[in-house]
Amino acid sequence: MITFPFGMASRNFLAAACAAFCLGPGSISAMAATDATHRDGVPLREIQTLSQIFSLIRADYVDHASNHKLMEGAIAGMVHSLDPHSAYLTPREWQEMQVVTDGSFGGLGIRVMPYHGLLRVIAPIDGTPAAKAGIRHGDLIVRINGKSIQELGPEKAVDRMRGKPGTAITLTLLRPHRSTPVDVTLKRAVIHEKSVHAAMLAPHYGYIRISQFQENTGNSVRHAILGLKQQSGGRLSGLVLDLRNNPGGVLRAGVKTASLFLDHGLIVYTKGRTAESRMRFTAHGPDLLRGTPVIVLINGGSASAAEIVTGALKDNGRALVMGSRSFGKGSVQTIIPLQNGGALKLTTALYYTPAGCSIQGEGIVPNIEIRAAGPRDQDLENNRLHESELQGVLTAPDQCQDMKPEYVLLEPASMKPGKARAGLSHPGPAEDFALRKALAILKHQQIQASINGKTEAIAIPLPQNGEQ
Repeated sequence: MITFPFGMASRNFLAAACAAFCLGPGSISAMAATDATHRDGVPLREIQTLSQIFSLIRADYVDHASNHKLMEGAIAGMVHSLDPHSAYLTPREWQEMQVVTDGSFGGLGIRVMPYHGLLRVIAPIDGTPAAKAGIRHGDLIVRINGKSIQELGPEKAVDRMRGKPGTAITLTLLRPHRSTPVDVTLKRAVIHEKSVHAAMLAPHYGYIRISQFQENTGNSVRHAILGLKQQSGGRLSGLVLDLRNNPGGVLRAGVKTASLFLDHGLIVYTKGRTAESRMRFTAHGPDLLRGTPVIVLINGGSASAAEIVTGALKDNGRALVMGSRSFGKGSVQTIIPLQNGGALKLTTALYYTPAGCSIQGEGIVPNIEIRAAGPRDQDLENNRLHESELQGVLTAPDQCQDMKPEYVLLEPASMKPGKARAGLSHPGPAEDFALRKALAILKHQQIQASINGKTEAIAIPLPQNGEQ
């Protein structure tokens, strides 16, 4: 249910809107006699222009356009002009979003977003056809079964990727620094996403990967921690929390997950125009690991709730953060159901970490940066899409924008592109540079690291928090 603040300005706006759209083509001349200034906050001149365009399309457009189609287009365009994440959801889109959030849906297992008329991959979902086919963050989808994305439009393009399980589909991809597109053929499947995977890296050293924050993710992480502790005889010596290519998800799932590692302290707070949009989320504990050292892995594909968890653990001194700067999606979207069965996804606030750092457009800066050593890998990393590059992106003053990593590790050029960043469900440190170095740091081993431009062998100190 949606409510409207029916004050004087709202009534005037509704009256003006009705005059514009209820009277039909003759409304233009009728409204032209009125004062075209912004009276009581009502944009009369813009309403006149909208009415004129509406009437011209109905009268002169080469094909018939229904009133419903025109009005839905006007609504969607109005909302889309605000920022990259506000959107009008039709009843069908709203229903599909609810299915995806629940963690069970059909398709290829790929998260995408519109990008200059194409679709850009945010991340594939672990274990799905997209992940198995080698599709990765940053790929641009330009055609589906030979049909141009620009011709289809984003909504229809996403629909085309869904279909009967077992049927084949060919995606044409553009990848950074490749002169020609590449075709990838894969088969659709029913996607049952398990958002949390856990494994032992070595005796007494655990690993938890979160691929997305769903409603039940917090409980799943709790069970994973308890399971790893049991496997290690009741106590872990260290844990790697892998949030690479995690695009976020449900806010309260991220808050609950962060709280599992903290006895107390601020997790995240928001700032917005209304009292309802200004919120503070704090940890109530207990820290299930009782201070056991934690290293969080992130990269440019870590966004939203993943950044909230990372920022909370970093700013509270609970974990070291390792990898590359995160995506920078630090805005809050409120879903408002509409009377027509659709919904309005509206940006209502911005996220701030406990230290007062804005996530929006900036991302989380790791304590330990992993930097590609080879020119090709450096270019691939530099071409990752970040929030700050999106059209119409929101910005916020940030006292932390000049923050730098404390340590820099160079990833050898010999590593196979993408493999170390794929976020496998059961990874091996031998195949994953970041994971291998994280395990070495947890074991207090010396590694080659650059500090203020000088490279030396050092045992990077771990946060001292809680009972050791």
